[in-house]
Amino acid sequence: MFADLGFKDAEERQTKVKLAVALNRILSDLKLSQVKAAERLGVNQPKVSALKNYKLDGFSVERLLGFVTALNCDVEIIIRPGGRVRKAGRITVKAA
Repeated sequence: MFADLGFKDAEERQTKVKLAVALNRILSDLKLSQVKAAERLGVNQPKVSALKNYKLDGFSVERLLGFVTALNCDVEIIIRPGGRVRKAGRITVKAA
């Protein structure tokens, strides 16, 4: 989607959105208020609001991954050879 809109960092943006979707699902399942979520994540409440509203410019992929682990979820990164047709590898996020 972001590539279609001409963003040079389309893959990173897509990864952030997928991580934010997973984080928002986890936060919803935990039934945490934004204040309690902020405490668990080590940020202030406005940052949680930004996350919930997918305003992700202030977050790096690494920071979002840190939030996932702060909520007692595991992150598994698998590195494998890409296909020969592509010029570069890709990042895929799948939430269980």
